[in-house]
Amino acid sequence: MGLTGAVAIAGPVTVVTGLDPAQWDRYVVGHPDASVYHLSAWAGVIQRVFGHRTQYFAALDGKRLVGILPLVLFHSPLFGRFAVSMPFVNYGGVVADSDEAREALLAAAVAHVRAVGSTYLELRHQRRCCPDLQARVHKVAMVLGLEVTVEEQWRVLDRKVRNQVRKAEKEGLQVETGGAELLDAFYSVLAHNMRDLGSPIQSRELFKDILTTFPERARLFCVRSGSTPIAASFVIGHGDRLEVPWASAIRTYNPLCPNVLLYWEMLRFAIERRFTEFDFGRSTPQEGTYRFKEQWGAKPRQLYWEYWLAEGAAIPDRSPKNPNFSAAISLWQRLPVALTRVLGPLVVRNIP
Repeated sequence: MGLTGAVAIAGPVTVVTGLDPAQWDRYVVGHPDASVYHLSAWAGVIQRVFGHRTQYFAALDGKRLVGILPLVLFHSPLFGRFAVSMPFVNYGGVVADSDEAREALLAAAVAHVRAVGSTYLELRHQRRCCPDLQARVHKVAMVLGLEVTVEEQWRVLDRKVRNQVRKAEKEGLQVETGGAELLDAFYSVLAHNMRDLGSPIQSRELFKDILTTFPERARLFCVRSGSTPIAASFVIGHGDRLEVPWASAIRTYNPLCPNVLLYWEMLRFAIERRFTEFDFGRSTPQEGTYRFKEQWGAKPRQLYWEYWLAEGAAIPDRSPKNPNFSAAISLWQRLPVALTRVLGPLVVRNIP
């Protein structure tokens, strides 16, 4: 990933590709706006699992790194050519020290996606970063500031939540936490839940690759009833925040409250490892998952997905509420879980 030359210049800021990964990652670790998904190793995960091309832009002021922007390029028979920073996850987009660096990175990215014939560029931000672009504000991140001790966190929990945790424990549910040894259990729960939702599932290889690439950051949780996995989650840490981008429970076991026990154990884990924030992931305001996360005390933080659009292009609507997808969702919900595990990764690889 050595320096390969300038692709754009704006005043003293030069935008280059092929920056040394170690320099890139030092910037990510030290910047408050960067996420785990900005780390250079994420490009390898995307390429190995999905086969998508990546293009990583870095802004330099002299020799000083002042901004980054990772892009993933899609070429889909169904959706055409487009680019996203970053797909399949909650965070990505421009990270920059100045407006000048941000503008230079955006200009370089737009020039690149134009050159390869993309119809749009999607940037996933935690704040309004590019005010000249159109934006969607359909999602929020639900984030909980953690107490210093597990005992204090338990004390401030809603009484209903505490009772549900106790109920799950009285039912004999057990929680395991670990790495790749829990992958089959995690994936079986996720597959059932995604089928029930009518959504294609990601490849098992995605989760295996993340666990392998980020062994110190990623971890799995599994709730069992006897030997049967009935709820499971995938967490990944960065800085002071532990995030749960994937969590599922099998609906028929909901009366046992496995999902509540699962989240309580994740909070315990986060506090014991001195994280100060727990990110429950993104939600649509006032819908079911939003209210579930809200009962833990999580607060919404607006997410901004900003778009450069080619002439004549419109902001894509990939929401399950899009009536164009209703028939496909209904059909998917009737498929055997085993078949969705085969077909899902083929479909979802082009739905960022």
